[in-house]
Amino acid sequence: MADETKDTPGSTTANAQKDPATSDTKDVSDDFVVRDHTSPSGMRYTTTTGRLVLRREETKDGKADGFKPKAEIFIVAYTKQDAEPGRPVTFAFNGGPGSASVWLHLGLLGPRLVDSGDVGTMTPAPFGLVDNPDSLLESSDLVMVDPVNTGFSRVVEGEKADEFHAFEQDRDLVAEVIRLWTTRNNRWLSPKYLVGESYGTLRAVAVAGRLFDAYGMAVNGLGLISTVLNMSTLRFFPGSDLPYALHLPTYAAIAHYHGRHGDRELADVVRDAEEYAAGDFGYALTQGSRLTAEQHEEVVARLHAVTTLDEAFIRRTNFRWAYHEFAAEILRSEGLAVGRIDGRFTARPGNLQASDSMDDPSIRAITGPYSAAMNHYVRAELGYENDLPYEILTARVQPWSYRTFEGAPVDVSGVLERLLVHNPNLRVHVDYGYHDGATPHFAAEYVWAHMNLDDDARARFTHHYHEAGHMMYLNPVARDAQLRALRAFVAEPQPGQE
Repeated sequence: MADETKDTPGSTTANAQKDPATSDTKDVSDDFVVRDHTSPSGMRYTTTTGRLVLRREETKDGKADGFKPKAEIFIVAYTKQDAEPGRPVTFAFNGGPGSASVWLHLGLLGPRLVDSGDVGTMTPAPFGLVDNPDSLLESSDLVMVDPVNTGFSRVVEGEKADEFHAFEQDRDLVAEVIRLWTTRNNRWLSPKYLVGESYGTLRAVAVAGRLFDAYGMAVNGLGLISTVLNMSTLRFFPGSDLPYALHLPTYAAIAHYHGRHGDRELADVVRDAEEYAAGDFGYALTQGSRLTAEQHEEVVARLHAVTTLDEAFIRRTNFRWAYHEFAAEILRSEGLAVGRIDGRFTARPGNLQASDSMDDPSIRAITGPYSAAMNHYVRAELGYENDLPYEILTARVQPWSYRTFEGAPVDVSGVLERLLVHNPNLRVHVDYGYHDGATPHFAAEYVWAHMNLDDDARARFTHHYHEAGHMMYLNPVARDAQLRALRAFVAEPQPGQE
């Protein structure tokens, strides 16, 4: 696939490791490796792979104290050769926090895909890679970004990684990566898109706000895959009834996938659950002990019909259960627990009597294929070598700080409201998975419904639903639909260019 390897001028290749005993580890530089490739369609493109050194202007006693390196951020940039003027560029990242961009990179957007299979037909080890003929690269240049302590990204020696394990600092770092890449590659006049998944959707909105406020950079579109912009819609806290209602349609969809709703159509099951969650169930949750005995039993019966959970369980939990409790309960009679990231996946739990299931079988199923594919791809096809472990999903970023929101919900929906006002051409693409227990579709819809937007702004959203989970691209049918929609999204002519 690769035709030629070359190093960028003035850079050092990643396998030219420094000897800490003889070199100044603060004297770091970009370590990009460049290769030329041809896509299945015959398009010639270039990959630039390596760690971008981020520096910060510092002062001491009121005086300039240098432009000092702080972190080395791993990126993979794909650029079309001899591209036409105005070709879009898309910056993409996953979430976690603690996730590398490997999932979007090799699962959906890039020119190569991990051969992982899907639920029930997972590919056995040692796995592999296949061409992605519908890659987003066919319509847009692509830059994959790994935040600090994910992928190969690290702080430089002497710096504290904890500094970047926080909402605001992470936002500013990713925005600086985008600003720096855009400037160095003379792409300020290119249409620019941000695509994030999960926490990466919250990050994408925050980064877009930072780019606009700090640098005057307006992005053309946001791709939000498995969305969470307001974490109070997802987190199960005592005294907060909202998440219990917003998860209900997802519970119904997962029960349907596992055959609990007979021959009913998924759309019918989900619609019924949505109507109940937004109406009578929402009301019942607000009433607490004020419900009569008859009303209480009506709720139990209806929740049983919607979720197929055992009525005794529904009574014991007083209508309120967290997702990990649902995961353990829904197929308990069959000796199975379901996944959170993707409720289609199941596994036999170690303890069949456990009240919850924190070990996600969907994550266990896909980590091996993605890890093997990325560790092979980065060396064998992109030509980049580094002896650090490629952290695909790590706890090294914990604890993650949300001190910016101290005393308030973690919520960036207001940032998106402001961006849609200040940038009247900003468009938003949203992907939902019906079987996603991590970021339920009804919770995202709740956020949109409560944003202060006019009809014009709402018309700039497109919504896409898939019969799959959080990483809906595991399902080949969903992936094909996602890519068609995303390619159309980034290829849409800008105002005045029709």
